[in-house]
Formats: sequence, structure tokens, C-alpha cells
Amino acid sequence: MRKHFRRLLALGTAVFTVFLPELVRAAGPAAEMLIVVADSRRVSAGWARYFVDSYNTNPLWFGLECTIITAFMGVTLGVITDQIMRHVGIDLTSRKIIEH
Repeated sequence: MRKHFRRLLALGTAVFTVFLPELVRAAGPAAEMLIVVADSRRVSAGWARYFVDSYNTNPLWFGLECTIITAFMGVTLGVITDQIMRHVGIDLTSRKIIEH
């Protein structure tokens, strides 16, 4: 009985997840005509302008750029933190893990 209940619950969750966006559309049919853009009127030239224009012209490329930049920043901060910890005297490479 539990097996059938779990399957029915999973099916109900999947159906609810598929139809949920249609249920919560507050703007109605006009929501299909909305276009989200970044306001570039007050952005001066430079990196900020590049990212605003990138977001407005190609959201997929903007997403890829953000993903790559985030990964690069994470690796960079991790390496810098490891160097600082090594300089302070904390060596994580020879750490012994004792489980109780």
C-alpha cells in the first residue's frame, strides 16, 4: 500500500510542478509579452556597460559569462585562502581525521 501511495504522491507532485506556473501567473495572458531588460540609461562605459549590454542582447551568453566568472573567482579565493593559511602555519594537506 505504501508503494502505491508513494507512486501516487510522486505523480501528483510531478503534475502539480508542471501546472504550477500556469496557476500562479498573476499578469494573465499579457505576461507573454513582457520582456525583462536592464536599464542602461545611467550606466557609464566600462565593465558595467558591457555586462548590461550582454544581459540585454543575449541572456544565454550572460549566464555563461556569470558561471565562468563565478567559478574562476571561487578557485582564486580558494587558492589565496590556502596560501594565507599555509603562511600562518595551518597545513591542511597533512590533516588527520579521527572519527569517533
